[in-house]
Amino acid sequence: MKTKNITLYFYILFLIPFFTQAVAQNKVAKVKDNNTFYLDSIKKTFVKNKMTARVDSLWMKELTSLDNFNAFSTDIENITDQKVDLELPTELLKARLAEMNSKSPFNIEYNEQLENVIKSFLKYRKKSFGRLMAISEYYFPLFEEALTKENIPLEIKYLAVVESALNPKAVSKMGATGLWQFMYHTGKQYKLKIDSYVDERHDPLKSTEAAAKYMTSMYKAFGDWDLVLAAYNSGPGNVSKAINRSGGQRNYWNIRKQLPKETQGYIPAFLATMYLYEYHAEHGIKPEKALVKHFATDTIMIKKKMSFKQISDLIDIPIAQLELLNPSYKLNVIPVYDNQNHYLRLPQDKIAVFTSNEDKIYAYAAHQSGLREKPLYTSMAIAAVNTGSKNTKTIDKTTYYTIKKGDTLGSIARKYAVSVSDLKKWNKINGDMLALGKNLKVTK
Repeated sequence: MKTKNITLYFYILFLIPFFTQAVAQNKVAKVKDNNTFYLDSIKKTFVKNKMTARVDSLWMKELTSLDNFNAFSTDIENITDQKVDLELPTELLKARLAEMNSKSPFNIEYNEQLENVIKSFLKYRKKSFGRLMAISEYYFPLFEEALTKENIPLEIKYLAVVESALNPKAVSKMGATGLWQFMYHTGKQYKLKIDSYVDERHDPLKSTEAAAKYMTSMYKAFGDWDLVLAAYNSGPGNVSKAINRSGGQRNYWNIRKQLPKETQGYIPAFLATMYLYEYHAEHGIKPEKALVKHFATDTIMIKKKMSFKQISDLIDIPIAQLELLNPSYKLNVIPVYDNQNHYLRLPQDKIAVFTSNEDKIYAYAAHQSGLREKPLYTSMAIAAVNTGSKNTKTIDKTTYYTIKKGDTLGSIARKYAVSVSDLKKWNKINGDMLALGKNLKVTK
């Protein structure tokens, strides 16, 4: 008999983990089902917008890919003065560069080094430029607006191609970040917010404004835009040293050999990029299709903390597109701080959906926040309430709502950010009919 009891005891111990796991899985499944039901019930009430978003998943992947950035970084580091075999008559190139020079404050003059870089890009990066020209349809209008405000040459926009291959998430080996590759301390110096949730070095507009201010200060120091770019890449101290070592020469090409190796390839890469944009058609470069343009987007101020996942589920927009349009949010979460506004950029048709259903969207976010696992002591307190402990105060807060004409279970659930199933359980409702004037219990 004793042996049987011991066997039964160990059998029960063996089953406990499986029973516990099954209970936990049922709880998770129940929460998931309730959340899905609540999400669907909210979206069914959304005010519809006639416009539809056109999102090409392959193009979205291209926008967030770092392939171009890595390739350009390698090119600039390894630019040499070796000749590149490519059919491009030197006299024709001289004429085109002279035409560009007549319209630009940069010193765009023919030399063999520049010719080699242009031919290298045409030979090895031709396809990349077709892709970059599609992406630039989104970023260039934004750049031009910010540069114009600071009275900066618009050609500076091509620098972002060289710096980051137009990828706001690009990070260099040294930690330079974003479209304009700001280091941490430089970003802070130019008032870019960097914290656990937000890094404005990734923000296209704010980082462009900071870059424009930085270049304005460099121009005051050097008075030459080629040297400004050299200083942007290697720092003003290295440019000043190169000028001194070359006996006071102030033309970039005359001090080039005195600059760091990367900076020696930096200005040629910038001018070669400008050339390929200007004469892409003559070289058979066909810009790929751009489905999202900056003027087709807008921003909305977020009033409650939300995740990209919640926004994606509610207004049917890919998370990848939210990341592209809002690259400054590091954790794919839009925080809400005291006295600080945070904005969400969306395609214009999605802006209409969001603003038309704002209260419901925030109600869903609040509902999901309530589903998060509570700290252990809170769970124990709730358990004590549920078991009727006399020494524990009730944590749940119960309110009553009087049913009015036009009310539905769904509308009342949204009002209090609870689920319809909970409303039915609290009030022992079997169907969907509501009695006018009756009080409904809502526990939160």
